Amino acid sequence: MHICCGPCTIYPLKELRTSGHEVVGAFYNPNIHPYHEYQRRRQTLLDYAEKSFLPVFWPEDYAMEEFLRQVAFKEKERCDYCLQDRLKYTALLAQNENYDGFTTTLLYSKHQKHDEIREIGVNLGKQLGIHFYYQDFRVGWAEGIKISKELGMYRQNYCGCIYSEKERFCK
Repeated sequence: MHICCGPCTIYPLKELRTSGHEVVGAFYNPNIHPYHEYQRRRQTLLDYAEKSFLPVFWPEDYAMEEFLRQVAFKEKERCDYCLQDRLKYTALLAQNENYDGFTTTLLYSKHQKHDEIREIGVNLGKQLGIHFYYQDFRVGWAEGIKISKELGMYRQNYCGCIYSEKERFCK
């Protein structure tokens, strides 16, 4: 399961485990900027993963430069690239590790392009020969927020990239 952050992991993890799935996470988010924000989200997930006994793959590098190269001067298409990149990374990881399928916590957020995420996942699954597990986790939005607040988790207030940071704070 691709994981964007700790708070967005809570509800999907619960649902997947309740349905009998064995879950392994992948924290791949080269879009997150600045680096301190990336580290804070990474640490929040690390703490939650330890508490919830969730194994997580952590990339060795912070590939922000490649993300920026791919979206520079194409700001309107940045989300398309970002979603494709993160889901492809997760699909390839799942394929290489011989997992049955892949999914993402991005399907939990009310702020994400849900239909686009689903379409990208399904297409990647067909292309790579690995099942994309789709579930609309948005129904658990309030529950996940409540639990993350009870746990005192860091809750970010923008998607992650430098452009979304500007959209959120520069009015």
